[in-house]
Amino acid sequence: MLQLACTFLLVFIVLNIFFPLKVNINYSTLILDKDGEVVHTFLSDDDKWRLKVEEDDISPTLEKAILFKEDRHFYKHFGINPFAILRALFYNIIKGERTSGASTISMQVARLLDPKARTYCNKIIEMFRALQLEWQYSKIEILRIYLNLAPYGGNVEGIKSASLLFFQKMPDHLSLSEITALSVVPNRPTSLRLGKEETQGELKKARDKWLKKFQQQSVFPAAIIEDAFAESLDIERQDAPRFAPHLSRRLKATATNNNDPAIIHATIDLRTQQEVESIVQQYIKRLYHQRIRNAAVLVVDNKTHQSVAYVGSADFFDKNDGGQVDGVLATRSPGSTLKPLLYGLAFDEGIASPQMKISDVPQHFGAYSPVNYNGKYNGSVSYAEALASSLNVPAVKLLNDYGEDRFINRLSNAKFQRIAKDKDKLGLSVVLGGCGTRLEELSALYCAYANKGIYLPISHQINTENNSIDSVKILSPSASFMLTEILSDLERPDLPHKIKSSTMPQIAWKTGTSYGRKDAWSIGYNANYTVGVWVGNFSGEGRPELTGASTATPLMVSIFNAIDHDPEQDWFLPPRELDIRWVCSESGLAPGELCEHQIMDHFLPLITSTKKCEHLKEIRVHPEETFSYCTACQPTTGYKVKRYHMLPPELVSFYEAMSIPYDKVPQHNPNCERVFSGIQPHITSPVDCRVANDVKQVHWFIDDQFFKSMPRDSLLFFRPNEGKNKISCLDDKGRKQSIHITVDFL
Repeated sequence: MLQLACTFLLVFIVLNIFFPLKVNINYSTLILDKDGEVVHTFLSDDDKWRLKVEEDDISPTLEKAILFKEDRHFYKHFGINPFAILRALFYNIIKGERTSGASTISMQVARLLDPKARTYCNKIIEMFRALQLEWQYSKIEILRIYLNLAPYGGNVEGIKSASLLFFQKMPDHLSLSEITALSVVPNRPTSLRLGKEETQGELKKARDKWLKKFQQQSVFPAAIIEDAFAESLDIERQDAPRFAPHLSRRLKATATNNNDPAIIHATIDLRTQQEVESIVQQYIKRLYHQRIRNAAVLVVDNKTHQSVAYVGSADFFDKNDGGQVDGVLATRSPGSTLKPLLYGLAFDEGIASPQMKISDVPQHFGAYSPVNYNGKYNGSVSYAEALASSLNVPAVKLLNDYGEDRFINRLSNAKFQRIAKDKDKLGLSVVLGGCGTRLEELSALYCAYANKGIYLPISHQINTENNSIDSVKILSPSASFMLTEILSDLERPDLPHKIKSSTMPQIAWKTGTSYGRKDAWSIGYNANYTVGVWVGNFSGEGRPELTGASTATPLMVSIFNAIDHDPEQDWFLPPRELDIRWVCSESGLAPGELCEHQIMDHFLPLITSTKKCEHLKEIRVHPEETFSYCTACQPTTGYKVKRYHMLPPELVSFYEAMSIPYDKVPQHNPNCERVFSGIQPHITSPVDCRVANDVKQVHWFIDDQFFKSMPRDSLLFFRPNEGKNKISCLDDKGRKQSIHITVDFL
């Protein structure tokens, strides 16, 4: 006997080597949300609904019912049940027909993996394959394969597919009545077709037949079986779940490329996803009369850096307006949404603090002359005001001071793909939207502001992305906090009038509008969530009504009010390293001796500039204020001392051009020998100026408008206008020369 067993085993091993078992099941892709709710399902590559059954899908009731019906000795045999085979042969020979089957679940799996005609020869092959299955897989794995492949008519295979398509629930939530009905169909998938009215009666009979057997054998408690008998079987074919279509397609493509399992666990919350989808769809319907037809929204959990809701367009199935375009990944101009990063970097460098002042006047940066969104200028403004009001000229001036290459490299480090690709082509306009970004990239950037300046890419799939090695520190906690304070101010021009303060959640946010009004952005955050919103047309059509403030912000506010209007977590607290100091209200610098009015300002000790304010200076002037005196020509009597604002040249030029009155320092005493001995600037060419040895800085003016301040002996580069141009050079001693040139473009 032992020798026979060894011979059998040796033959099996040899055959197993030459005829190996191949289990390659082509599953459908199933997308689940963070809590295991079904988000989206896809057909398999061979157009079947074949959803993969996981171990948690098999409830004790399901396992007990299937094994009692199909293979009661499943856990006792080795793939073949000899007693069942002998019994089947006996009845087949005695009665001359097939009255009893001998196929174990393992043998049925073998037949489902490789369907063949039912002959004795093929039955032997099935038994061999069943032995191979038992050799390679555990019992529960074999049971799962059976449940994956069991036929349910048409292109539906597997109990999970049938459960979802006909009962709209996962297998572990099925009742005994539903389990019993599904257990009888695989034996007669054509005559007991699920969802067909003409087969409902026959299906109920088959179900009741097996419920009686369960009752006779006391397989389940009597009360449960009685409930199963009473349960109706009005089965209808349901549509497969198709929520979050853009994210689902994206995750499926990623899974295909990375050979991930057929079950993908997304990070989104299905309830929030459905709510946001509904809000976006209804909002865009209200904008249709303005020919604004699409929007994209990304909601991110700030603690996990995972997406909570992902809406790529207002309506995925709208073919006329590009509904299948994924707006979360579409490359668009960001408008002003990159400005906060620049200001935060300036805070970290000590270049600026919120209350420091910067000039908002017409300026030229080579051939580039930015203008504010409304075409107006505000003179001297604080950095906080410039950011809150989204002023363009101060942002470009700050970028010029900080360094455009450094700023672009920061964006590249924060995974802005198009910027990284085009960085050699980008210039100062990048901070105003002269580049390409994605909603996902911008949302991740603002999520970093909510996380003390630590950047992480947004994850959409659980346990597959967002490794800590990918984190990048783009700002300090102090700079992030200062940005948050500025961006959460409700006294801002970009707060739409139709939003009442009572309905405005506590958030920090920034808007953006691209050139030509093609893209409207609004990105906000609190301690819990970041919500990124884009509104526009995928066709690229601009609309006069399209702005970040009036078009995108109301949608963002609606989403915050829906998901987190009253957050449990407190607002952001200032980090310990951030301090507060008194500064001059006129300059934002540390107060000088003559500063009269002071305000509080945040600053970074040992980093923020400690330069003393010199905005006021005492000048000795003639009693009638017709001219001023220097120490060389000051008389002993007959003068008075008056305080004057020391305005930068660009502000003086702006006030003069706009006829804005200001307290002007009188011209210097014309009889002063010191002035006559001074050497005034000498313009040797339209781009060069010779100055005296005591000069360190020169200020250039084009047509009486301030252009640029430069160190002495630096060459000027600018693009003149066709026709007459006036070029002036003013040194830091107040001496000036002007020339006129005429330019013809051939």
